[in-house]
Amino acid sequence: MEQQRLSFYSEIRNNKIYSVILITFIFVLLIALGYAISFAFDPSYFYFILIISIIFSLVYIIGGYYFSAEISIASVKAIPANPSQHKMFFDLVEGLTLASGLPMPKLYIMRHDQINAFASGRGPQHAVICVTTGCLEKLNKHELEGVLSHELSHIANYDIRFMTLTAVLVGMIAIISEIFLRSLWFRGGNNDDNKGNAILMVVGIVLAILAPIVVQLVQFAISRKREYAADASAVMFIRSPTGLTSALRKIKNEHVPIEDTKKVPKAVAPLFISDPFKKRLENLTSTHPPIEKRIEILERM
Repeated sequence: MEQQRLSFYSEIRNNKIYSVILITFIFVLLIALGYAISFAFDPSYFYFILIISIIFSLVYIIGGYYFSAEISIASVKAIPANPSQHKMFFDLVEGLTLASGLPMPKLYIMRHDQINAFASGRGPQHAVICVTTGCLEKLNKHELEGVLSHELSHIANYDIRFMTLTAVLVGMIAIISEIFLRSLWFRGGNNDDNKGNAILMVVGIVLAILAPIVVQLVQFAISRKREYAADASAVMFIRSPTGLTSALRKIKNEHVPIEDTKKVPKAVAPLFISDPFKKRLENLTSTHPPIEKRIEILERM
């Protein structure tokens, strides 16, 4: 029996809805953690922790957010693409931006044999696209167009901004949990808590231990959903899944020496179109969905 065809519109919508649900879960978990702490201690204690965590999180994340493009490009030692030397690269991106109404991003080349690419920047006006030399050498024009459409989709979907918001919430939960657990040492043998507060204290401790782990896993799940959404958006841009599908097949089948994978900083790895470390199996800590599953979905569009 032939499988039902998938609409890229519904795929984009469903993946975005799922991402919003996941980030809402992170926010609810933050409130639950604060609720338990505020009842176990004086409520003002939680507000004090919240203010500190917000300051630390925002200072750290905003710096990364505003300079995300520069940081990512510098970390992989990419160089600006040359319009004459990399004419097909420029022509394809220019055509895609004209078709999609997006501004022209800055283009960079990363010296690496692996087929890969990433986009970064806080928005369409401050975006960059970086491709590896392997991407330019091993992909034909149609396949490269599919990869570039995927990266432009991340820019159009404001994925860097969305993932920054996620990182702020995850960072706040981690800091609040750390401060709360460390503060327990200073309470020592304080026995004036009633039974209700003692129960809330236990709940608060359990949440403080588990919450950072859970939200980190949710953050990985959001990253995987944004990849699916970018695949579907790429199909919408060029009205064909074949280029991206063929490119993903080449990525899946290429052999990359282990020493080459070490050239990619782990902090930048989630930005790439495929996992630079070539993890074949999806698990809860995967930042990318399995290539086989992405190909399967694309073939049904």
